[in-house]
Amino acid sequence: MSLQATPGLLWLWQIVPFQTLAVFLGLFLLISDVMKRRRPRNFPPGPLPLPFLGNLLYIDVKRPHIAVEKLAEKYGNIFSTQMGSMTFVIVNGFQLVKEVLVHQGDDFLDRPQFPIIHEFFKTFGLIMSNGHSWKQQRRFALSTLRNFGLGKRSLEERILQESRYLTEAFEEEKGQPFDPHFKINNAISNIICSITFGDRFEYHDSQFQKLLRLIDENMYLQGSIWNQLYNAFPTLMKWIPGPHHTIFKNWGKLKCFVREIIAKHKEDWNPSETRDFIDCYLTEMAKADTDYSFHEENLVFSTLDLFFAGTETTSTTIRWALLYMATNPEIQERVQAEIDTVIGQSRQPTLGDRDNMPYTNAVVHEVQRISNILPFSVPRMATRDTTLAGYQVPKGTVLIFNLTSVLFDKNEWETPHTFNPKHFLENGQFKKRDTFLPFSAGKRGCLGEQLARTELFLFFTTLLQKFTFQAPKDVKLSLEYRMGITLHPLPYQICAVSR
Repeated sequence: MSLQATPGLLWLWQIVPFQTLAVFLGLFLLISDVMKRRRPRNFPPGPLPLPFLGNLLYIDVKRPHIAVEKLAEKYGNIFSTQMGSMTFVIVNGFQLVKEVLVHQGDDFLDRPQFPIIHEFFKTFGLIMSNGHSWKQQRRFALSTLRNFGLGKRSLEERILQESRYLTEAFEEEKGQPFDPHFKINNAISNIICSITFGDRFEYHDSQFQKLLRLIDENMYLQGSIWNQLYNAFPTLMKWIPGPHHTIFKNWGKLKCFVREIIAKHKEDWNPSETRDFIDCYLTEMAKADTDYSFHEENLVFSTLDLFFAGTETTSTTIRWALLYMATNPEIQERVQAEIDTVIGQSRQPTLGDRDNMPYTNAVVHEVQRISNILPFSVPRMATRDTTLAGYQVPKGTVLIFNLTSVLFDKNEWETPHTFNPKHFLENGQFKKRDTFLPFSAGKRGCLGEQLARTELFLFFTTLLQKFTFQAPKDVKLSLEYRMGITLHPLPYQICAVSR
């Protein structure tokens, strides 16, 4: 066939001008792209996509959650957008978000395979895996975390010990301005490291500090326009230089770090004396009847998931907390007054104090609400053809949850854009709110929610017990943020004045 067709193609090439062929090819590609972008019948509405680009120009990469809010005002609580070749359904408002995450949770249980993540993580680990493998890995991780103290006094003591190390590191600054970023990251990371690796890392450990900076850089780059372009045009972006290649390099270095720790564990592994998550996993792999999903690649990526997820979100929240205390001194004073009344200065806070400290508990929750560090949560994918709010959602459709629409809903929160602990208080007592969803919900809710809640209360209360946080002299602290996978506060310096 190809031999017969060749003379015809040569003849066409000779008689038809190059410009005409180029125009014809362009029109063909344009029509193909338009046909491919046609929305299925009764699909959620959305802005008209441009050829090839989709709705890429609608999204403000520095404030995408604000751009999504504006689109929701126009198209409603469920609408669709297109980024390059990918189509998304964006869900807004508490009722609809809860419908997807909880009531129709099984219909939207899977994770989508974004090119830039799939390129490195494939289908391994705890966060981006699906189906049988995900169920087995999540079940094992939860069980192992509980065995190593999740919800028990032993883990609480570990957190309290690390909070003492952190207060000592802050005391070394002697009340002078300093950037608390990586001291906090190191402290929070040490908790999950002690569970997964069986060890903690000193704050002056230069190698570990480099790893924390790699995580921080990737969290920023994976929320940048370069990440969006790679996901929209993966084949093209592989050949174009840019910061997106740094993402792969950084993940590669972090993977090597985890592999080295696993190799050391293998050298002195004793199945009768499991020290941490890695030891437990090696023991599970060695069982004759173990599930096929337990293999070294899943060990590497599950460990990596625990490492960076257990570091990033909680440490970012604590950084926001110190910033809000320094910019709201009257709230900070009230927290310290409650600490002095309930705990005093002679002992450390414990988790048992939380129920007796409604104001402090409310402040921690309000920090989580207003800092909104994961404005879009982690995306899901439809596991089957289904309907949502009357619209058809075909299998494989990617869903994004606009948690900003929940945490800042003016119908749910008295002053949504103001830092206000009263949002979580009623008659002087702590009040739970259904619309408080920083950990997501349903079967794929945050694996480490209980650990994070414990860390936030103990670290925050310990720091406020020992220090008053202030802006450096003649400096006005900013509440502006840097967009990445999480919303970071812009780099800042602060003074930790001993009380």
